[in-house]
Amino acid sequence: MPKDFKRSLTISGHRTSLSLEPEFWTILKAAAQAEHKSLATLVGEIDRTRGDRNLSSALRVWVLNRLTRSLNQP
Repeated sequence: MPKDFKRSLTISGHRTSLSLEPEFWTILKAAAQAEHKSLATLVGEIDRTRGDRNLSSALRVWVLNRLTRSLNQP
């Protein structure tokens, strides 16, 4: 089983460390690139809309929702 990969980002002026599986980082980086954003900008946007979820969980759910939407498109 792959080990979580820790990454440090600056979000809204605050440095934070996140731990996610490499597969999630790959999709997040690709999504940021497709939207012409930095990874930190994309994570910051997700952070602002995450509600009560911790940030790592919010990122996983965001990836799942994005992939689900792409599967449902004609």
